[in-house]
Amino acid sequence: MTTPKNFALIGAAGYIAPRHMRAIQDTGHKLAVAYDINDSVGIIDSIAPDSEFFTEFECFHERAQQLRRGTATALDYVAVCTPNHLHHAHIAAGLRLGCDVICEKPLVPTPALIDELARVERETGRRVFNILQLRHHAAILKLREKVAAAPRNTKFDVELTYITSRGKWYAQSWKGDPRKSFGIATNIGVHFYDMLHFVFGPLQRNVVHFSGEARAAGFLEYERARVRWFLSIDAADLPDGVRGKKPTFRSIDVSGEPLEFSDGFTDLHTVSYREILAGRGYGLEDARHCIETVNTIRGAQVVRGEAGEVHPFVARQT
Repeated sequence: MTTPKNFALIGAAGYIAPRHMRAIQDTGHKLAVAYDINDSVGIIDSIAPDSEFFTEFECFHERAQQLRRGTATALDYVAVCTPNHLHHAHIAAGLRLGCDVICEKPLVPTPALIDELARVERETGRRVFNILQLRHHAAILKLREKVAAAPRNTKFDVELTYITSRGKWYAQSWKGDPRKSFGIATNIGVHFYDMLHFVFGPLQRNVVHFSGEARAAGFLEYERARVRWFLSIDAADLPDGVRGKKPTFRSIDVSGEPLEFSDGFTDLHTVSYREILAGRGYGLEDARHCIETVNTIRGAQVVRGEAGEVHPFVARQT
């Protein structure tokens, strides 16, 4: 029987943290200590009621250092679920505590910070893993097999649309601050860009057609695909058949065939944890491509776009 690993969780009060808590539990391991500046963490009672909890990072860090003194209590992993702009600092802190680190996406905002984390990995001998859960989705894996089986000169035409409605609270939160979230494309799009690279290969072109606080759009050309993409957090962008019925619209059309992947998301964090614990996790270099993509999008000049490359929803914005 495998000895349970000890986990710490940095960022326990956020939306995504319960998925990490359940993944730790479902893989047979222990959430030993958690930290968040907010104390709305009652969910811990139903998942890891014995976990210690701190609202000050210094106290959390000192407790983690104390736990290192015992073989049975020392932390093995730190999971990071904090706001995007804090990921780098919290990952580095976890590595320096002698732990491997599992971080939510986006891992960091720039390729330069990936390089910096690689340096800390070498200094500490520990590893960083990124949650890239779409790589484990059955529909995505099936599409990847289809693309791999197609003639090498085949280039698929893809239209990606993702609209996830957010209320007025969003603008008041860290997610609405581009200095902390790094904008719509990074905050809600990074896992889609990773998926596109995973399925269609290296990126060849990256053009931005629209960029705003609530939506962004552009064109990506990969080795095996041409992709028109549109991302939004504004309910007004929902298609007529969806508006008022569902808050989210997620669509990927691949050369005229819709990719159905609305279901199958529930357990992907647990799958990701199982793969990481088995030594098959996605590390810094796996995350580099999507970080390069969003870094380019943030700094790109918005252009009008060529015929056939502009997402149809962009016309509504002009």
